[in-house]
Amino acid sequence: MRRAAGLRCAASGVAATLALSLGACGTGGPGNADVTLKVVVADYGADGADATAYWNGLVAAFEKRHPDIAVELDPVPHTRLTEAVADRVAAGNAPDIAQTGAFASYARSERLYSADDLLSIATQADFVPALARAGEISHVQYGLPFRASTPRLFYNKKLFKKADLDGPPTSWSELAADAAALREAGVRTPYALQLGPEAAEDEALSWLLGNNGSYVGLGGSWILDSPQNTTALRAVRDRLVVPGLTGPEGAGLNRSEAYRAFVEGKAGMLLAHPALMARADRAHLPYATAPFPRRQGGTATPTGSTDWLVAFQQRGHAREAGAFLDFLYSTPNVTRYAAHQGTLPVTVPAAEAMRADGHHRALWPFVDQLRDAQFPQLDTVGGPQVTAALQKRIAGAVSEGGDPAAVLSAIQHKADSEMSQVS
Repeated sequence: MRRAAGLRCAASGVAATLALSLGACGTGGPGNADVTLKVVVADYGADGADATAYWNGLVAAFEKRHPDIAVELDPVPHTRLTEAVADRVAAGNAPDIAQTGAFASYARSERLYSADDLLSIATQADFVPALARAGEISHVQYGLPFRASTPRLFYNKKLFKKADLDGPPTSWSELAADAAALREAGVRTPYALQLGPEAAEDEALSWLLGNNGSYVGLGGSWILDSPQNTTALRAVRDRLVVPGLTGPEGAGLNRSEAYRAFVEGKAGMLLAHPALMARADRAHLPYATAPFPRRQGGTATPTGSTDWLVAFQQRGHAREAGAFLDFLYSTPNVTRYAAHQGTLPVTVPAAEAMRADGHHRALWPFVDQLRDAQFPQLDTVGGPQVTAALQKRIAGAVSEGGDPAAVLSAIQHKADSEMSQVS
């Protein structure tokens, strides 16, 4: 054996001392405000109590500093956030600021303010460079990173000890061997492969990067059917799924189901974001994290993900929106949000502050990893179609009898077709 041995109208905690009455989940601001900013934010339901306190406190503190500007929050369930923003824009009722998962179409149709239009030079300079670049369209930044994250390999130390394993895998061969050992030890789901529709594009990219592949090449064109990508998915199929090392669900597990299985002690290892740590800690689960391995050994390039904040031009409130965003991206506010939401700081000063604070020690590996992360670039032309195709088809590609080359070729054809329509 190898290596034996939802945003709601309430606030709590410190933020409650700052919060004003929100009425219908929006402050409406002080009565003498000259401008009211409409701001769409994600509602994470019962898991978002801290987000509620954060937004309420942030808005109250901002309005106290800027009595001429009111902020009206418009919370939307996070599962339909991007769709809800699109509906408002289509109806001619674009908000001033919106949290969203996609923004390229708004930038290309000249509906958005750029970062240059909104932010102070100091605020722009503070963004983690990889995140700032990911928010660019044609070398102009329109997307402002918010709620950023990067996954690491979580593993259950108790189950690893039961399987006579003393540490995490450092190559794909070791990962498959460890999964086999976990299965022999009676673990229901040795490796929780999350290629179900909830987050397939995220999990898949980690495997592609582990074999020097990607979705988009250096020139900005889709390279979905590259030899590296095909080889990576064949390895997943042949080493993990076909041998039954991904558990009874095969390849189609959704992220929420995988996280639940891990917290319940039914999964040996999985790729997961730092948000999983709080749940695992509450369950008193003995776990550790490690970098995701490269196929031939070593550390793979990590993936990154983020929501975006964008500012629409329709209502003409560039100055007021910029003032609010400069305030939101101050180091204390960015640090507070990341610390309480299990996400990562999107600015360098906030990252340095968390890195220097021993209370955030568990997040340090994630913070360090974010600066090297590669983002999916699914805002490239055809991105929504590629995302939908990955979510629908990628699990089948790596299942028994699946054909990764054929599936990737079909998705590539769709992406090329979308790009040709705008070229």
